[in-house]
Amino acid sequence: MAREQFQNLSEQMYYILLSLWEEQCGADISRRVIELSRGRVRIGPGTLYTLLGRFEEQKIIRQTVCEGRKRYYIITEKGRQMLITEYRRLQALVREGAPYLEKEENQNE
Repeated sequence: MAREQFQNLSEQMYYILLSLWEEQCGADISRRVIELSRGRVRIGPGTLYTLLGRFEEQKIIRQTVCEGRKRYYIITEKGRQMLITEYRRLQALVREGAPYLEKEENQNE
């Protein structure tokens, strides 16, 4: 059985969608991802525009404005639900790992 596309989001995907909670253009998305991830995640233009195209095809985001080469995007309701689902999945991973990993962390202090 084929795995559903975007079943689990990469960090780059997660932060792109999170940044699109508000309307943004590509350059703004890149800056916002760096800001949201506190510099940990950076996305090159090739990766960014490939993902934006895939997200748009799947109706996860939509283009709002096109001014010459500058395009603005925003997350759709489908994208919001996908991001919320991923957020809950990540919370579950942390919650389920905590009894093991927090114990390990305390032993190493």
